[in-house]
Amino acid sequence: MSARRHQRAVLLVDHGSRERAANAQLARVAAALRRRLGGARVAVAHLSLAPPSIARAIDACVASGAKEIVVVPYFLAPGRHATRDVPRLARAAAARRGVRVRVTAPLGVHAGLLDALAERIRGARPKRGARAASRAGSS
Repeated sequence: MSARRHQRAVLLVDHGSRERAANAQLARVAAALRRRLGGARVAVAHLSLAPPSIARAIDACVASGAKEIVVVPYFLAPGRHATRDVPRLARAAAARRGVRVRVTAPLGVHAGLLDALAERIRGARPKRGARAASRAGSS
């Protein structure tokens, strides 16, 4: 692993939820991304409702040696959280700690995401009895 790569961390930021399962999902995404990136440092933060905050996650990245943090807003659309709130909070925390931060675009319309959507749609086969229920107006 190169020294430069060792000094970089990736921080995935979602909205956060009161539901533990929702927050745990981001941790699973981070673990999978860590494997895909060959053991890169990948951390998580939540904008609200659950720890860690963006500031605390950036503090932890710095404490583990990060000099540069790539912040990825784990949102689909370029709404206020992805384009204003996450970058503002990340830049403020990074400035306080004296590290560089780069904020990516949200997931948006990406070919990989479209492939995943198409796969989910193809896999949405009706279960036995579901056709009758859908014809009757149930959802």
